[in-house]
Amino acid sequence: MVAQEDRKEQINERKEQINERKEQIKERKEQIKEKRKEVVAKYVDNSFESKAKAIADKIENITKEEKATLKSEVEAVNVQLENGSITKEQADTKKKDLAQARATIIENRVAVAQEELKELVQQKVNGKIASSENPLNQKDSLIYNGKKYSISVKVKDSTYIDADGIKRVYKKKYKEYSERRTTSQFVFALGLNNVVTDGSVENSDFKFAGSRFYEWGVSYNTRIDKSHNLLHLKYGASLVYNDLRPTENRVFAVNGNQTTLQTSTIDLKSARFRNVYLVAPLHLEFDFTKKKEKEGKTYFNTHNSFRLGVGGYAGIRIKSKQKIEYEIDDVDYDEKAKGDFNASNFIYGLSAYVGYKETSLYIKYDLNPIFQDNVVKQNNVSLGIRFDFN
Repeated sequence: MVAQEDRKEQINERKEQINERKEQIKERKEQIKEKRKEVVAKYVDNSFESKAKAIADKIENITKEEKATLKSEVEAVNVQLENGSITKEQADTKKKDLAQARATIIENRVAVAQEELKELVQQKVNGKIASSENPLNQKDSLIYNGKKYSISVKVKDSTYIDADGIKRVYKKKYKEYSERRTTSQFVFALGLNNVVTDGSVENSDFKFAGSRFYEWGVSYNTRIDKSHNLLHLKYGASLVYNDLRPTENRVFAVNGNQTTLQTSTIDLKSARFRNVYLVAPLHLEFDFTKKKEKEGKTYFNTHNSFRLGVGGYAGIRIKSKQKIEYEIDDVDYDEKAKGDFNASNFIYGLSAYVGYKETSLYIKYDLNPIFQDNVVKQNNVSLGIRFDFN
């Protein structure tokens, strides 16, 4: 009987110890939860929302401060008007000038705050700043019964330990990016320029290295097939500069309806003839950028692989100009002559390009002659590098 009583007492003591331990664990969990709330609250002031509100308050305060200052300045002008030291017209002028000055100050101060807000938004987009609900990678600790417990809150794709000591994984959702069916590009091209005479550029009257072309403009690229990425229609507008530098100290001269090269009576340092055109290019583009498929959706992008374009262009001549440079008695002369030089008013031709991503090898050939009535027909040809910045 005595042994049974002792056994019962031991069991009851054990139960009390277990219950006490449960209470301790419960108390520790509550403390960890409270500490976690403190950690989150600690970093709320550095969150995106709080910083954005601070900037908004700054803008509001700027407006209030400057309006209050303007009010004081206007009251001072009214005092001068009442004292008769200035006329009503002078008072009105002063008030107007003060209002304009304060408006400029407000605009400049607000612009600075707006730049801060812009930078804040960019940091938010880049993931460098957290929202108040999800502080980034903040850590703290709690001392309990002589032991240190780590607390962390993360929003990146990572494994972390929550307040209850449970290992969890936070996954951030990423969205696949697909271009619109029609995109725009800035186009820039440059390279060598010359003429084709009787079907050949051999023995040309123009320097190969010194004669160049430049082109810049904007283009639009439309995917023809809604469900396929290969075929695109590329169109837009460009300014084209075709330069020709004659050989053997020659310049262009107009004789009636003929424009021919003649030897200059002056020893020239440089001679250049330029035609400027506004053209509308049109190409059928083959873009070999592969489509992406994820979770049953298809995503299209362009200018990420090999590209081939074939087509042509048409446009009008804007101006023609000849520039010569020479030296006489150690004096440098620079002369420019502008006119039509009997150049063709319209331009049309064929063009093609092939390349990888935004860089391509570019070739163009004018189907119409440079000078409309010349006996010898000469057609412009260009070869260079083209950049399509998507």
